[in-house]
Amino acid sequence: MSSTMISANDAAIDPGALRQAFGTFATGVTVITTHDADGQPRGMTANSFTSVSLDPPLLLVCVGKSALSYNAFASGDCFAVNLLHEGQTDVSATFASKSPDKFKTVNHDVVHTGAPILMDSLTWFDCSVDQRVDAGDHIVLIGQVRAFGTSPKSPLCFCRGSYASLKEPLPSKWLESHGMISGYLIEADDSILLRADGKGGWSLPVSGRSRGKTELPVDQGSLMLVPESTFLYSVFDVDDIDPGYLIFRAQLDTASSSQALPESLRFFPVDQLPYDLMPSNEMRSVMRRYVRERKDQRFSIYMGSSDGGRVAMIDGAARTWADFSREQQL
Repeated sequence: MSSTMISANDAAIDPGALRQAFGTFATGVTVITTHDADGQPRGMTANSFTSVSLDPPLLLVCVGKSALSYNAFASGDCFAVNLLHEGQTDVSATFASKSPDKFKTVNHDVVHTGAPILMDSLTWFDCSVDQRVDAGDHIVLIGQVRAFGTSPKSPLCFCRGSYASLKEPLPSKWLESHGMISGYLIEADDSILLRADGKGGWSLPVSGRSRGKTELPVDQGSLMLVPESTFLYSVFDVDDIDPGYLIFRAQLDTASSSQALPESLRFFPVDQLPYDLMPSNEMRSVMRRYVRERKDQRFSIYMGSSDGGRVAMIDGAARTWADFSREQQL
């Protein structure tokens, strides 16, 4: 094992060699995000991240003073830490660059503090600033976790200046947080919207949550939905995947959705759905059931269980809660 010994009388430590030594510690890769004084989202790639405390829930990140986003992090009252999964090397590269349009390429939203959350990341922590500590050419941000979410995907790792993969990252009995993946079965003009999975397959688009009940952020854009046509349709787990799926059926508001769809999204005619390219039997079952039920416009709600699940039919047209409550009082 080679080593470098430095005494008080020796020359200063070589920053380049020290950086290489620090780089032998394998880490995850994060994108830390906040907003500037004008409310614009700012973000950068970082791997100086660690948990600090469970009670209170604290974590820390280090921000270089030479970073373009430094002033935003040094003065803001909140930030988010987004841990990347192994399929997000492009996201890491984008946020490590000086691109002025970093957030146009990612699906992001706000949850609690107002800091941008990368909804497709491995794990995210939404934090208010607890302390700032000046530390040489960096500032240490200690954040109190106000909300978080995670998934069973594999983490993106970094060691010796290169990305690395972690073998078998998910222990067999590991449980994640109590979130659910929200998928949307969106119809327009006798077609259903599907999302490319990047591996030649197609699935339903997913999103963290809608904005104002009608605007749904999806990939690099957003879709306008008809609020009175959006209902829960299925709740189920997929083998070895937590936390499970919430599937909503919805109608695209074509009058309000004037922007072009992101390249990852495509409408398929109902009679040309690519069932064989869908990721799971559960998803194929959802789609086939929807196609059958839409013929009579008589829909059900499915909830998965160990014995095959339960289905409850919904009879009658949709009404607003105000109208329903008024009728119950008559």
